[in-house]
Amino acid sequence: MSVLYRRILLKLSGEALAGSRGYGFDPAILDSLAGAVVDAVRMGVQVSIVVGAGNIFRGQDSAIAADRVSADQMGMLATYMNALALKGTFERAGLLCTALGAFPIPTIVDVYTAQTARELLDKGEVVIFGGGTGCPYFTTDTAAALRALEIQADVLVKATKVDGIYDKDPVKHKDAVFYPELTYDQVLRMDLKVMDLTAISLCRDNDLTVRVISIRNPNNLIRMLMGEKIGSIVTA
Repeated sequence: MSVLYRRILLKLSGEALAGSRGYGFDPAILDSLAGAVVDAVRMGVQVSIVVGAGNIFRGQDSAIAADRVSADQMGMLATYMNALALKGTFERAGLLCTALGAFPIPTIVDVYTAQTARELLDKGEVVIFGGGTGCPYFTTDTAAALRALEIQADVLVKATKVDGIYDKDPVKHKDAVFYPELTYDQVLRMDLKVMDLTAISLCRDNDLTVRVISIRNPNNLIRMLMGEKIGSIVTA
C-alpha cells in the first residue's frame, strides 16, 4: 500500500489522553488512538510517539513544586505514566510496543538510545518515548523534534484538539484564521503556537516536516498517511 510517510513521530499532549475529563485518562480516547495506530502499522508505517504530561501534572504549577527544575522533573515522571498507559492500550489491541525513557527507571522502562529505537521500529514495534529530553527547561515539543531527528523520522505529526494551525485559538475566537501551509520562518515570525520556538527552530534547521492534525478524529492520521490534504503542514 502506498503511503506518504514510512516512519513517523507522533506527538501527543497529555491533555489529549484526558479527553473531556480534563484530568487522567479517557479509555475511549486511548482505544481510538490504538485503532488508528493499528491501522497505520498494518499499512507498513513505523510509528513512534512522544507524549506529554498535562493530564497529570503541568510544570507551571509552582504552588506544588519547589522550583522550575523540580516542576519539570515531576512532569517528566508523569510522562512515564502516560507512556505506560499507551503501551498497555496498544498491547491489548495486538501491537508489539516498547516504552523507552530519557532516563532509566529500573524494572519499569529501559533507557532510550536512537539505535535501539530504530531497531525496534524496523522490527514493526511501536516505540513510545517517555521522560521528555531528560532535562529541565525543555518541553515535550522539543523532545518530539529531537527524537524525530534522532530516529530519522520522515515527519513529525502533532496531534491536537483543533484541526490545524490558526493565528489564535479557534475555540475561543470565531474569527481565527486557518493556515493550511506555512514555512518555519512564518511560524517563528508570527509567533504561532504550533510548538515552542525551540522545537520549530530545530525542525527548521534540520528540514523536518511538521504536520498538525486533529486528534478528535483518529481517522485523520490514516487520511494524512494516504496523502489527503488535511490539517496544516510546515516546511521550508
